[in-house]
Amino acid sequence: MPPLPHYPTVDELGARAAALVARHPRDARLRRVGASRAGIPLWLLSVGHGSRQALVVAGPHANEPVGGATVLRLAERALADPRLTEGADATWNLLLCLDPDGLRRNERWLTGPYTLGHHFRNFFRPGFLEQPEWLPDGAAAAALPETRALLALQDELRPFLQCSLHGVDVGGGFVELTRDLPGLDRRVAGIAARLGVPRELGAYDALYWPGLGPAVYRIPPPHRRDLAAAITEAAVESTWFHPHRHGTVTAVVEAPMWGVAAVGDGSPHAGVEAELRSVSRTLRRDTRLLAGLTARIRPYLTGVPDAARLLAPVDDYLLVCPGLADAWDPDCGNDSAHPLPPMTTARLAALRLSGRRLAVRTAGLLHQLVTRAGRDPAGALPELDRLIDARCADFREVSGARWIAVARQAEYQARVVLAAFELAGRGTFRSGEPGWGPDTVVPMHRE
Repeated sequence: MPPLPHYPTVDELGARAAALVARHPRDARLRRVGASRAGIPLWLLSVGHGSRQALVVAGPHANEPVGGATVLRLAERALADPRLTEGADATWNLLLCLDPDGLRRNERWLTGPYTLGHHFRNFFRPGFLEQPEWLPDGAAAAALPETRALLALQDELRPFLQCSLHGVDVGGGFVELTRDLPGLDRRVAGIAARLGVPRELGAYDALYWPGLGPAVYRIPPPHRRDLAAAITEAAVESTWFHPHRHGTVTAVVEAPMWGVAAVGDGSPHAGVEAELRSVSRTLRRDTRLLAGLTARIRPYLTGVPDAARLLAPVDDYLLVCPGLADAWDPDCGNDSAHPLPPMTTARLAALRLSGRRLAVRTAGLLHQLVTRAGRDPAGALPELDRLIDARCADFREVSGARWIAVARQAEYQARVVLAAFELAGRGTFRSGEPGWGPDTVVPMHRE
């Protein structure tokens, strides 16, 4: 079956997986491991019959659909190459989509056209508390059925490797690990070079995290802080670490949609403080504008379908933006508890992209709210359109963002997963490592 030229929808994922099982009934199996809040089945595609389990989770973030294309590609590879199954005594367990409800909400842009404006005007990502990888109240109190299904699957499989498939809307590729896989950075470098995918050498997600090599980061020891810190500083219990007690190593594999070359430039920058002031000033200005528009729009949303779900991420973004602007601003003294690392060209590019990403995502969600209301008594649409157009133009013309074809994104991500699979399979990992108990509060993905 030829690969899709676009991101697969929820229905296409299920249909393609079923067709693959029909062609390979002895080696491939499809089973329902749970259901979403809206009742959509969570499908697990398993390939091989080995005793060692690998778990790959696609679609943990609703706006990052490349993982669906990647798991289909991995299934085809595993079926075609017995070295990945019989030769490794391994079974590949591929969760087609962890958040199918959220993926459905993104279907307005999944099949194109792939322009920045079309993407952000139709973008959806749920609020922090509705993202199924996070465990803000611990595993025992997990509220979302999608989360409970993944936790049960982890405890059933006890995988030696778990890969969580994520996407970067504008930037580059990188990997976050719960344990080091020596040599992975070199593999990622080779894969990225062959496929023309920029690597993020100063990823915002891992701004304060230790590096394990270029574009590979170690998720640090856990800590607990308030909700704003949980959203921006990775301080929450997570399904990434839940199977740690089983000896699992988790790799979070990020693949970019629009690539930006500057995120791969690790050279010193001559105007660090000026650039930090510019990034902070722009984020503050955008935040003030968006907070004002939100206050004007909110009274007119009674009866608008899904208004609460669209407002939740808006409120999350507006909560964290002022603190981020202060943390990046040299005139505010930064945060003495979390001083910025040395600001290379790559790190400054990542901060610039991140600040503008927060603004354009918020504007896109507000744009959808007004559009769904069917009227604009607050007169917000022209201002939202101007902000979205300005930030998208900045991505294209200042940052040089260039679209990466879906097939290339998926190939990059699949090759990184295969590299992690090979490296993780070379050794065994001790469970019960000191400091990582089942109730430990652990880091989450920065967004």
